Amino acid sequence: MGALPARFRKERVLIIGCGDVGQRAAKQLVGRTRVLALTSSPERAPLLRAQGLTPVLGNLDSPETLQRLSGWATRVLHLAPPPSDRVGEWSTDSRSLNLVRALKKRSLPTSLVYGSTTGVYGDCKGDWVSESRPTQPHTPRAIRRVDAEKVIRFLGRSGVRSSILRIPGIYAPDRPNGTPRERLMKGTPVLLRKDDVYTNHIHADDLARACVAALWRGKPQRVFNVSDDTQLKMGDYFDKAADIMGMKRPPRVARSQAQETLPLMLLSFMSESRRLENNRLKKELKIRLRYPTILQGLESLASSTPSKN
Repeated sequence: MGALPARFRKERVLIIGCGDVGQRAAKQLVGRTRVLALTSSPERAPLLRAQGLTPVLGNLDSPETLQRLSGWATRVLHLAPPPSDRVGEWSTDSRSLNLVRALKKRSLPTSLVYGSTTGVYGDCKGDWVSESRPTQPHTPRAIRRVDAEKVIRFLGRSGVRSSILRIPGIYAPDRPNGTPRERLMKGTPVLLRKDDVYTNHIHADDLARACVAALWRGKPQRVFNVSDDTQLKMGDYFDKAADIMGMKRPPRVARSQAQETLPLMLLSFMSESRRLENNRLKKELKIRLRYPTILQGLESLASSTPSKN
């Protein structure tokens, strides 16, 4: 490699699932590396090029379109979610499997980072949770994530330095649906304190920094909780967010009442309680959080969000 021209020695990072977080990570990489982004939409190509990315057309649901991925990248950031519920596929992530099969056809990347979810831990009754805790997913989407993690670990046995980031709720004032404002406007209730659960968050910018750090610093087959230092129950979080934005606090209801009135998706989040340890994030990935707590991250809303009482 040392004898090759510089343009060939440059690292090539492939981003799979180049949405909000992927684009934030790309901003840190463009100029330092060549950044490629998989997209299934030709219409997105000009937008990606404008950000300094090289678009690669392909669809994770169509393996035959992924042949071009093989041998391209020296490092891969995989942020694409599993497919939604499908008959016969509710427990597996065919997208991650299709990606890994495509990558293995030629020279493998040095490292791959996969964005999973802290939902794989299931309900921990408010306990502190480290990365060594066994997974116990309770929902189909979390079960699919566990399957994806197994696929990524399988790739790691082929010599790729694979890292798994377990991610809680992502927020940012400049992220689509990245604040609780819409929910507060609707007056969606939260649980009474005696029924409430701990909730965990990470600012999208801190998450993007963790993604990039893991590409270079992640240890082989290592799992990281990518969460901030916040220790708040869900209702208290919405109360404080409402105060910051000058909005009305949400009503409190008993769990029995919530089960009769709230959507199943929302109820699933209100049924799992855990507090995440993030020592590996700080010590191994050397991430110094820019937003150590969600309240610090939401402070900018005080000046950017109109008051609504």
